[in-house]
Amino acid sequence: MIPTVRVALIHDWITGMRGGEKALEVFCELFPSADLFTLVYLKGTVTPMIERRVVKKSPIQWLPFAGRLYRQYLPLFPMAVEQFDLDGYDLVISTSHCAAKSVVVTGRARHLCYCLTPMRYAWDQFDAYFGPERVGKVPSALLRPVLAGLARWDRATEGRVHRYLAISQYVARRIALYYNRQSTLVYPPVDTEYYRPASDEADITVPHATSADHQVANSPHFLVVSALVPYKRVDLAMMAARRAGVRLTVVGNGPERQNLERLTGDGIELAGWRTDEEIRDLYRTCTAAILPGEEDFGIVPVEAQACGRPVVALGRGGALDTVIDGETGVLFGEPTVDALAAGLQRAAATPWNPARIRAHAETFSRRRFVAEIEQVVDDTLRAPVGTRW
Repeated sequence: MIPTVRVALIHDWITGMRGGEKALEVFCELFPSADLFTLVYLKGTVTPMIERRVVKKSPIQWLPFAGRLYRQYLPLFPMAVEQFDLDGYDLVISTSHCAAKSVVVTGRARHLCYCLTPMRYAWDQFDAYFGPERVGKVPSALLRPVLAGLARWDRATEGRVHRYLAISQYVARRIALYYNRQSTLVYPPVDTEYYRPASDEADITVPHATSADHQVANSPHFLVVSALVPYKRVDLAMMAARRAGVRLTVVGNGPERQNLERLTGDGIELAGWRTDEEIRDLYRTCTAAILPGEEDFGIVPVEAQACGRPVVALGRGGALDTVIDGETGVLFGEPTVDALAAGLQRAAATPWNPARIRAHAETFSRRRFVAEIEQVVDDTLRAPVGTRW
């Protein structure tokens, strides 16, 4: 049982329901009286559990077009998070992939960081976000020293956290590498009650008639659910599907959509975003879901497995925690068209056991997450003030 304390929740920005926001949603449920702080908040983009909170926003909220262009204000994030007034709190929980972990807490408070990852664009993925082909040669050259400075600040403020929680073994290694800190592994919550196999065909409603529906009905049909951004490597999945001669539906939107349009056709389609119900139906009816890029954890593979379907994933990052090669999916070794195409063909030819796949996904359930977080919080609050793990 968690002792009664005054809690603050810190989240980098709240602009949609991604993996980090799903963890935040559970924190809001566990701590119903906690105050919520964030750099930028777009009302109407998250679930009622979060929407009901009074959200305390940073001054960045009031800058021009902050809701859409908040990443352009990245150099201001350190100053903004350090201005949050956390003097009245006993427990601070940050869900951080950027600056939230660097808030300043009092000497009596405990700070738990649920670390989604150390800042990717500052440490090792600058080119994917701010490379010359993304923002232009001059802006990229100007941003490089800014992000290098942000990395130094990120490293210098690691001691503001008393205990790091890592979302995967991959992230735990990144925490050790960049912060020189140990961490406790707590996998993110996956709604395995909602994402589950259909009890019968009547439970499935085909979302829309699409170009893929005109292909042979029983041909392999793969699925990508992803934001359309460069590091997700959706382009790799589309090229590999064409190489393997299989159908592919890509669910999601993002800045890469226009570039990806050229890869559509012949059963390969960009379906835009879909409701949770439609995505669940697509999971249930696909041959396998694809995770083509390296992820810190990756919620989609677990949701697909919760629906009894296998996953074809790059054998790096969080997929090594969530996909068992040959039992719940296929791990391919290199991010190449040939390697992924071979993985798709292997997945299509394998007789999978949906019950075994589902049982594996249940080890990542929301209930498990709640129990582990409650234990971590209890242990942390009972430790002497100032204890660092």
